[in-house]
Amino acid sequence: MANTIEIKVPDIGGHDNVPVIEVLVKVGDTIEKEQSLITLESDKATMEIPSSAAGVIRELKLKVGDEVSEGAVIALVETVGAADTTSPSPAPGDDCMDAGGRAMPGAMAEGKGEATQSPDSSHTTSPAGTRPSPQSSPPSGKKTGGEETNMPQAAASSGKKPDLECKLVVLGSGPGGYSAAFRAADLGVDTVLIERYGTLGGVCLNVGCIPSKALLHAAAVIDEAEAMAAHGVSFGKPKIDLDKLRSFKSKVVGQLTGGLAAMAKQRKVRTVVGMGEFVSPNELEVQTKDGVKLIRFEHAIIAAGSQSVKLGIFPWDDERVMDSTRALEMKDVPSRLLVVGGGIIGLEMATVYAALGSEVTVVEFMDQLMPGADADLVKPLAKRLGSRLKGIHLKTKVVSAKASKKGIEVGYEGDSIPATTLFDRVLVSVGRSPNGGKIGADKAGVAVTERGFINVDTQMRTNVPHIFAIGDLVGQPMLAHKATHEAKVAAEAVAGHKSHFDARVIPSVAYTDPEIAWVGVTEREAKEKGLKVGVGKFPWAASGRAIGMDRTEGFTKLIFEEETHRIVGGGIVGVHAGDLISEVALAIEMGSEAADIGLTIHPHPTLSESVGMAAEIYEGTITDLYLPKKK
Repeated sequence: MANTIEIKVPDIGGHDNVPVIEVLVKVGDTIEKEQSLITLESDKATMEIPSSAAGVIRELKLKVGDEVSEGAVIALVETVGAADTTSPSPAPGDDCMDAGGRAMPGAMAEGKGEATQSPDSSHTTSPAGTRPSPQSSPPSGKKTGGEETNMPQAAASSGKKPDLECKLVVLGSGPGGYSAAFRAADLGVDTVLIERYGTLGGVCLNVGCIPSKALLHAAAVIDEAEAMAAHGVSFGKPKIDLDKLRSFKSKVVGQLTGGLAAMAKQRKVRTVVGMGEFVSPNELEVQTKDGVKLIRFEHAIIAAGSQSVKLGIFPWDDERVMDSTRALEMKDVPSRLLVVGGGIIGLEMATVYAALGSEVTVVEFMDQLMPGADADLVKPLAKRLGSRLKGIHLKTKVVSAKASKKGIEVGYEGDSIPATTLFDRVLVSVGRSPNGGKIGADKAGVAVTERGFINVDTQMRTNVPHIFAIGDLVGQPMLAHKATHEAKVAAEAVAGHKSHFDARVIPSVAYTDPEIAWVGVTEREAKEKGLKVGVGKFPWAASGRAIGMDRTEGFTKLIFEEETHRIVGGGIVGVHAGDLISEVALAIEMGSEAADIGLTIHPHPTLSESVGMAAEIYEGTITDLYLPKKK
C-alpha cells in the first residue's frame, strides 16, 4: 500500500537556520533510502541530508536559499509500506547523547533532567539543553544526524611482526592529537603519535590557526599605523617585504612546533611521520619516507581532523585557485583577489590580503556574512570591511570558473553581481569536511557516516570500545579548543579514569578587524526557540578605553534567562573580542547571574569592564549610561 510521508531534516548537530545551498533531487524522481536530497552549509562545513525512506518525490518543500533547522520538511515522498524514519532508543541507563549533543532516553538521571556525575569526572555535568556539538554513540544500526551508520566488518590481524608496539597510538598531532598523546603520557601510558607533516601540530599549527594569526597581526599593525595619521602620527605608506613577512610567519610556526617536539621527547612519546591507516582493530600502517611501518596497539585515539571543501567548478590544478593552505603561503600579493565564502576563514584572509594591498572582492551565498553569528555582531565588521574591500556581495554564488593566461575568469548568479569577473587569484573558503573516511576506519570496525564523521559517546569512544575519536571528525564546531578538551577526556579514559566531555558551551571567534566572538545561546537562537531571555548590551562608544583607542564601533552583549537572571549566552564585537569572550564562557559554566557579573569589580579603563557594564544594563544599575526606566 502506497503512503505519502514527510521527509524531515534530522538533528544537524544542534544548529539552527542552516542554509540550503543545493537541492539534489526534483519532483518525480525515484529515490533510494539514504540517497542525499539537499546540501546544507554551516559556518565551517557542508553536509548532505539523506532520505530516511525510498520512494517517489511528490512535492519539494525547500529550495536553494531557505534556512532550515531540525524538523523542517524537505519533501513529501510516496512510498510503499511504512517508512522507518525514527531510531529505536537505547536501553535505559545507556550513557548516550544524540547528534546534537543532547541526552538520549536513558542518559539522564532522575530529577530535573540533570545528568549524573562520576566522582572522578574531569568535566562538570550540565543541563541537557546546553550541550554543544554532535557527539553520540548509537547502538549498532542506529541513525545519527539523518545518516545510517553501518557497522563495518573489521579486518583480521595482519599476522605480521610489528615495527612498533604500544598501549596507545594517536593518529594526528593537531591540538587534539598532541594534547591526547601528552596527557596520556603524563598518566603513564606508553604512547606513539603519528603525524603526516614533518613537524607536529597538524593543520592548526602548520597551515591554519597559528600562521593565519601571525599574518593577521601584521595586517592589524598596518591598519593601526594608517589610522594614526588622523591623530597626528604619520608613518608613511608601508613597504611590504614578502620574504621577511613569510619568514616571520614561519618563525612563529617553528617556535610552537619545535616546542611540541621537545615536549614529546620529554614525555617519551614516540613520534612517527607519515600517513597512517588502520589495517585491523589493533594495527595501523604508516607510509613513511623509509617505507611502511606496522604499529600494533591496545588503544587508539583518532585525531585526523578535516580538510578544505573543494568545489568542483574551480580549476584546482591551477595554483591561482587557493584553499586556505595555499593562501597562507603568500606567494604574492595579487592585484585582484576573489574570496568565495564570507565565513570566518574567508574573511580573515580577506583582511590580510586587503591590508597588504590587494583589491579584494567577497561573494557569499547567504544574506549576511558569518551566518553563524547574530546579525548585530556582524554589522560593525561588515561596515568596516565595506570601506576596505572592493566589494561584498551577498546572496551571490560563483557558478563558473575558468583559468586563462590573464587570470581566473568567473561567472555569478545571485542578487548582487560583482562587476569584476577576472581575478589574479581566487580563494575558495566554503567549509571543511572531516577525514573519517580516509583512514581505513572500516578495517578497524569503526563506523563512519557517509559525510566522514565518527560518532562517539561522552568519553569519546567509538562503536569499537578501545578506539576513541576527537576533534573535527566527531562533529561541529570544528574548533581547536574543542578538540583539546575532548583529547584530555579520551586520554584519561584510556588510562582508566571516569572522565566525560560535558562542556556547557564552546566559544567561537573570528579574528577579523574588528574581531567577533560569541558563546552559548545567540539572540537569534533564543528568539527562534521561544526562550524567555533578556539582553544587556553595552556600546563601546561609552567605553573610555575604546574611545582612547579610537575603536568605538564595538559592543558587548550578554543574554540572560529572564526567570533566573542566569547568563546563557553572549557576544562581543570589537578589537580583542576573542580575548574577552572567555569571561562570558566561564560565567555560563559557573551558572552566574547578572548580579554576579555586575558586582565583580573590573579594572578601569579596560575593554573587559564592558562585560560587567552589560550585566549592569540588564540589572538596571548602570551609571555610565543614562537609560530611562521602563514604565
